[in-house]
Amino acid sequence: MRILEAFRAAYGDEPTGVWHAPGRVNLIGEHTDYNDGLVLPFAVPWGVTAAVSPRADGVVRLTSLQAPGKEQTVEDLDQAHGWARYPAGVVWALREAGHRVGGADIMIDGDVPQGAGLSSSAALEVAVAVALDDLYGLALPRIELAKIAQRAENAFVGMPCGIMDQAVSALGEEGRALFLDCRTLGSRTVPLDLAANGLRLLIVNTGVYHELADGQYAKRRQDCENAAKRLGVPALRDVTDLAGALARLSGDERRRTQHVVTENHRVEALVGLLRAGAVREIGALLNASHLSLRDQFEVSCPELDTAVEAAVRGGARGARMTGGGFGGSAIALVPEERQAAVRDEVLRAYQARGWAAPTFLEAVPSPGARRLR
Repeated sequence: MRILEAFRAAYGDEPTGVWHAPGRVNLIGEHTDYNDGLVLPFAVPWGVTAAVSPRADGVVRLTSLQAPGKEQTVEDLDQAHGWARYPAGVVWALREAGHRVGGADIMIDGDVPQGAGLSSSAALEVAVAVALDDLYGLALPRIELAKIAQRAENAFVGMPCGIMDQAVSALGEEGRALFLDCRTLGSRTVPLDLAANGLRLLIVNTGVYHELADGQYAKRRQDCENAAKRLGVPALRDVTDLAGALARLSGDERRRTQHVVTENHRVEALVGLLRAGAVREIGALLNASHLSLRDQFEVSCPELDTAVEAAVRGGARGARMTGGGFGGSAIALVPEERQAAVRDEVLRAYQARGWAAPTFLEAVPSPGARRLR
């Protein structure tokens, strides 16, 4: 395990333990989490590994194999910069919540493809959270660790994300998707056995990230909050008369509301299909989700649209963008015998537009955060 050698080289001793947390793919339920809505993600095979030892002096030392030569030693957590703000933020959030967490030597290694929208940041936060939970004997429930990780990203890093990514990283199970109510934080897993149904879930990593993403993400969230306030409901999750709500709204607020309300319905419908064993029938819901994200929530981009359209043309049963949008990845539900055809069709479409070729990964529902040694 290369992280052990790296820890020894950096800190001169063995780590007390090694923990891993996965990234995620969101099957459906996009931009619903911060609207108190419903989501259906699953953990992926790639993630972040953290080798950690406690320190008695309160100091946090941070090193990453992905950022060689950039070790950070922070006595004041706010001194952390760049990638280190995510693990430093977890320490901060635990302490702010009243947990007696001291210092730590932390070595990070990750294999989540960067910029693919697979939530490497949540994997980093959750890996450190579960490590510190074990090392300092906190015995916090996994959903509480997810909330700590989200608090770190919201209040310390400054990214106004919902809790979906951290929750599935902490709670994911092999062969299952996580049906999460982002208001109550109640959850259950549902079977997602793609191979048994002759299917694969293909990730198409566009390799692009449009600079407007961060500011536009915050604007979408504000649009939703403004719409909820105008409608007199706590969150868009509470809209029960969609036609009536849309008649009272206009412009961006109207479009955002239409997406969020219908996306929650799509999540429930897809869960129903999975529980009925009708995995092969979920493709139409993926297609509808993408169209809504493209036209109503306006977070897609030409590269994502092209990947989705080409995948369906090549034989996918359904496809959509996944993640926050403006780049990153699309997912495609592909019959085993159509995998090569779908890849070829997407590559041809990108080549015709003069774009760099996307990369492809197969997503398999994988275990959530756990201690490796």
